[in-house]
Amino acid sequence: MELRYEKYRGAAFRTVFEPLAALRIRVFRDFPYLYEGTLDYELEYLDTYAQAERALLFAVYDGQKMVGATTCIPLANETPDVQKPFLKAGYHLEEVFYFGESILLQQYRGHGIGHLFFDEREAHAASFGTYRFTCFCAVDRAENHPLRPEGYRPLDAFWMQRGYLKEPTLVSQFTWPDLGESTGTAKNMIYWIKPMP
Repeated sequence: MELRYEKYRGAAFRTVFEPLAALRIRVFRDFPYLYEGTLDYELEYLDTYAQAERALLFAVYDGQKMVGATTCIPLANETPDVQKPFLKAGYHLEEVFYFGESILLQQYRGHGIGHLFFDEREAHAASFGTYRFTCFCAVDRAENHPLRPEGYRPLDAFWMQRGYLKEPTLVSQFTWPDLGESTGTAKNMIYWIKPMP
């Protein structure tokens, strides 16, 4: 598979807002997110990253088509909803680098790109020499959720292999409409965190 990788920082995000937003909507329709996304919401969400000088987008292309992407941003530049549990737990925002989405179309999975996404984000955070932790969050869905696919395997083992620990006390609530819904409902997002080497 011959893929191309591109990096975008800060304001450069705006040059690929639409393909990135479309990719997020497509991938997050799957369990566990079940996200009924809209382009307007996506563009507003992504603008947070475009405003942050240290934010990074690492994108994967097959030809001219964006097929995967991952983002990261200093926690100090994230929204209050993301910052709140860390402030409550006594973290200093300027010491934490937050990892946003890792999204990849199904047919490109299983080739090590998930590890590459972590490698790139961790190296970017380390390049500044000022951060003590990296973190990300994942939606908390019930084991018996009616739309959970048969044989679904969460990524917990992969994340633990990467050195991340789940911190159930660090929880944000994000609101979005599930598939087929017109109004959003709040979902618990639980954080995973790792000390920098």
